[in-house]
Order: sequence, then C-alpha cells, then structure tokens
Amino acid sequence: MQKSSRFVFSALCFGFAFLYIPILVLIAFSFNQSAIASVWGGFSLRWYTALFNNEQIIDAALLSLKIAATSATFATILGTMAGLALTQMGRYPGRLIFTGIIAAPLVMPEVITGLSLLLMFVSLQELIGWPVSRGASTITIAHITFSMAYVAVIVQSRLSSMDQSLQEAAMDLGGRPAQVAFDITLPLIAPSMLSGWLLAFTLSLDDLVIASFTSGAGASTLPMVIFSKIKLGVTPDINALATLIIGTVSIGIIIASWIMYRQNKNTNSI
Repeated sequence: MQKSSRFVFSALCFGFAFLYIPILVLIAFSFNQSAIASVWGGFSLRWYTALFNNEQIIDAALLSLKIAATSATFATILGTMAGLALTQMGRYPGRLIFTGIIAAPLVMPEVITGLSLLLMFVSLQELIGWPVSRGASTITIAHITFSMAYVAVIVQSRLSSMDQSLQEAAMDLGGRPAQVAFDITLPLIAPSMLSGWLLAFTLSLDDLVIASFTSGAGASTLPMVIFSKIKLGVTPDINALATLIIGTVSIGIIIASWIMYRQNKNTNSI
C-alpha cells in the first residue's frame, strides 16, 4: 500500500471513529444502571422503563414525529414540483429569481429564517386573525418552507442527469405530458423523492432554532424538551430515547437503501 493510500485510509478510519464512537458509547450507556449518565453501574433496562413513563418526552416525541412526517410529505410534493419547474420548463421569465428563492433557505442562517417566519405569523394574526396561536401548525409550515428547498435540489440533480430520450420516446408514441410525467418521469425520480423525504423528515425532527421561534405554549418539540433538560443535567433516559431514535433511523435508512437499489436495478435493466 502506498503512503498516500495509507494516509487516506487512516484519515477515513479516524473520521468514521470520530463520528460513530460517541454514538456507540451513548447506546451503551442507555443500558446503564447508574443514575449518573457518565458512570457505568451495570446493565439495566430501568431507563427505558423510565422513558416510557415520562409523558413529557413521549408527547414531545409524538408531536415531533407528526410534524416531521407532515412537513416532509408536503415538502417532497412542493420540492418535486420546483425541481420539475427548474429542469423541464426551459427558460421562462423569472426563472433566475425562482432559482434564487429556492436556494436561499439553503444558505440562510436558521436564526434569520426563524425570526422572519415569526414576524410573518404575527403580522398575519393582526391582519386576518390567523393563526389564532402559534403551535404545531406554524411549526409545520415553517419546516415545509425551508425543507422543500433541499428536496428541490435533490430532485433537480436527478432530473438533470436523467436520460431525456425516454420521455421523448413516450411522447413520440402518443403519450400526453401528464401521462408521461406519471408513467415515466415520476418512477425514474422516485429514489430521489424518497431521499428528499428522508432528508426533510430528518431536518424537521432535528430542528431546534426555527421551532423555538414559531412554537407557542403547549407545543414543545422533542429537541426543545431535550435542550431545556440540558440546563439541569442530562438524565440517562435521554440516552435511551436517543438509542431508540438511532435504531429507528437506521432501519429507515436500510429500507430506503434497499428500495433505491431495487429501483436503480430495474432502471438499468430497461
């Protein structure tokens, strides 16, 4: 093995170790008997029992999952439409502005995004009386606003690299644009849509700053609850919660990877 290859391999191993060893330690300490999160006191499932008896965390987790699933679904629909508009409609007036609007949430600081959305909701409440109060609905709208940009970029990248001859052949055979879109285009970009949905779901589930600006009384997401607990010290039941989230995300990634592999395999065989 050459020195350069050995250095790259060592750097890669160090990078993965730096990322995943803390996660493995967290998973191990979720089975800790001790009430001190950083001191091992023996194997136990007591903190998983404590977690499922903690109504505050359970309610916050269910609210976060509901918001994440809803916002990811709408973000995927709107982001896919935006990606199609950027790649399938050619050049039209306002395309450059539209491209900038799509890219803005990707580079905009979350504090600015959260503050601007808060001001928008306050202004709408004064003008039309909606929203009556900030809560799950305003958080969901805020998450759709910034996560759809990520979906649009992913879908646009897939559409740009897609073989256009399949769509042209379908239209030459008499297919209408809507029929071609549903029968040809959407199945081909389905893996990127799934990737966009997973990314939007993760971004929503992980968001703290924007949710803090757009939430109200009685609408605390899971990151907000965990952040508030850090001020008093992290208890081991948070480790148990993180372990369950890691397991759920891992299963989702495995399923999504299998679906994308099958989709790519079927596409290549055509």
